[in-house]
Amino acid sequence: MINYLSLFFFSALAITCQESKTKPVAGIISGTKGETELIENPTDFYQKLSNVAISIIDSEVVYTPSYVGINYPNGDVPAKTGVCTDVIIRAYRKLGIDLQKEVHEDMKANFSVYPKTWGLKTTDKNIDHRRVPNLEVFFDRKGEKLKVTKNASDYKTGDLVTWMIAGKMPHVGIVTHKKSTDGKRNLIVHNVGGGQVLEDCLFSWEIVGHFRYEK
Repeated sequence: MINYLSLFFFSALAITCQESKTKPVAGIISGTKGETELIENPTDFYQKLSNVAISIIDSEVVYTPSYVGINYPNGDVPAKTGVCTDVIIRAYRKLGIDLQKEVHEDMKANFSVYPKTWGLKTTDKNIDHRRVPNLEVFFDRKGEKLKVTKNASDYKTGDLVTWMIAGKMPHVGIVTHKKSTDGKRNLIVHNVGGGQVLEDCLFSWEIVGHFRYEK
């Protein structure tokens, strides 16, 4: 029999990235900070985003989908915990962009255009920005929505990609400037259960969203 605690845990899982422990087809390229080269003297925002995404690589981050009360603005879950959306939030925050604040303000002013998947009737500063579907709406509204293709060259440094794992689990990652061993795909910084890592996983799951965002 499913008890209330079990239901709460499942709900908490669903409101963040809804990811499984499933690993991508390709293995981890790097799981530790400093193991990969950064772009020296980046010339635009997206190169900077790639650099900061790589700078927060940490395989010791424990995938933790629980609902957590956090400060506002610039709130974050404990540093050694997080889910896929926290990778995006932490990277952008290093560039002075607080997605917690940005998403909250846009949701507050335009609540009707955001998903109602979780049955909410108002905003929640603790979790709204940590939900992949909300980020997809925000990046579509405030950034640039790009085509979803099966052509690796269409996914550029600093792009944001969202996937649907097993047809039901939203996921998100940052495209970096680093290349796969065969040179055909840009590597992704993300967290699907093995920490904040850099992996060759662009086409490991169904891509459902492709964005660029610079405030």
